[in-house]
Amino acid sequence: MADIVIIGAGPAGMSAAIYARRAGMSTVIFEADMYGGQIVNTPEVENYPAIQKISGFDFAMNLYNQASDLGAEFRMEPVVAIEGDAETGFRVRSEYSTEEAKAVIIATGAKNRHIGIENEERLTGRGVSYCATCDGAFFKGKDVAVFGGGNTAVEDALYLANIVNKVYLIHRRNEFRAEKALVDQAVANDRIEIVTPKVVTALKGEDKLTAISLSDMADGRETMIDVDALFIAIGQVPAAAPFAAVVEQDNGYIVAGEDCKTSAPGIFVAGDGRTKNVRQLTTAASDGAVAALAACDFVRASR
Repeated sequence: MADIVIIGAGPAGMSAAIYARRAGMSTVIFEADMYGGQIVNTPEVENYPAIQKISGFDFAMNLYNQASDLGAEFRMEPVVAIEGDAETGFRVRSEYSTEEAKAVIIATGAKNRHIGIENEERLTGRGVSYCATCDGAFFKGKDVAVFGGGNTAVEDALYLANIVNKVYLIHRRNEFRAEKALVDQAVANDRIEIVTPKVVTALKGEDKLTAISLSDMADGRETMIDVDALFIAIGQVPAAAPFAAVVEQDNGYIVAGEDCKTSAPGIFVAGDGRTKNVRQLTTAASDGAVAALAACDFVRASR
């Protein structure tokens, strides 16, 4: 039996593992995909205190090495359920194994939001992508589009502008939600064309994406742009569905305050999957520390 089982090896989960291990707790981390979470796809992190610039991959690798060196056990297995309770003990069940635990931290974060239009799933991997840093190199010298208005979308456009011929940066509003410094860079970049206020309404192509249809939010006028790729960056949806019967949720996000305590004693939540206003790398790490220390206190009290 582990003292603490952490579900999710993103920045929140691995930060929690570091604090749990430093407190002397036996710790097992389950991860469905790869450690690091979505920060792995960020080419440059420039807003983390005391680190002026680092790639998302390197940041994630540093976290992994730190947690691993401290003795945290990583299992690359998707968790399907949490069973039991604080009195009888928890059983975290993955597709391949079951681990008993005295406390659980859910740090599954969120996943990329889809537009939800025809052909989106069919053309994913054939021109439709949710990761510019993963797939951008496939479209060197081509014309591509990015759909979204936050930091991720603008960062994607700036990254792609170094690789492709032209980037259409499409947003449903005239004003972007992204940081002004990023938007200013995009506006000044000759390879980026700002397309607002428009939304993507259709995807064209048989074997691969060839064009996208746009609808003007002001007058409804439809236009079409020939592109070889569309990178979708319109936000995230929480990845906590397997735990809906265990902890209280609000629109898929696990309900918890700044103490990271859920409605179920002994179960804590950290990171983007928690109900909160700010979802940043710093807040994920902060949640990880808070949740881990709370879980450590819970384990000690139950001994």
